[in-house]
Amino acid sequence: MPGQDDAAFVLFVAGARRDLRHLAWLLTGDQHRAEELVQETLARTYAAWPRVRQDDPTGYARRVLVNAKTDAWRRRRRERLVEDVGESRYPAADVADVVAYRAEIVAALRGLTARERVIVVLRYYADLSEADTAAELGVSRGTVKSTASRALAKLRISPDLMDERATVDRQTSITVETGRNS
Repeated sequence: MPGQDDAAFVLFVAGARRDLRHLAWLLTGDQHRAEELVQETLARTYAAWPRVRQDDPTGYARRVLVNAKTDAWRRRRRERLVEDVGESRYPAADVADVVAYRAEIVAALRGLTARERVIVVLRYYADLSEADTAAELGVSRGTVKSTASRALAKLRISPDLMDERATVDRQTSITVETGRNS
């Protein structure tokens, strides 16, 4: 029944859109491209909805999103999109810190290869297991493990995250010194 399928899809979109948009943003680093990627993902998912609605529609949509992102790398889009200033869900006092931290994370993620970035986002943002990530990307579990290891090593030495680590190191040393003096 098309009416029931459509209603189920609308409910699916209402529940999954935010997570898909955030995942797309992490993969692209650009809000406009992320929105386009989510739209393409939802269109492709809708086309296959009767087949995937019984299984794992979220996993299917996530896989479609990653595949659509891969297709975009192949096309090498040349247009430059302008960033849209959206509403924040953070208190006004914390917005500057949140924006700066996000910018550091995105800059560090841009230093990774496309495969490394996808694996890091799926493993550590989407919280997929190594096996699930491998299945989602159609690669072996060993490829996921080795690629994630290389990517995390790159992130550890990324100059984009150095200031954040220095702050954490200073806070840790203050805590350790305070602990010794007590």
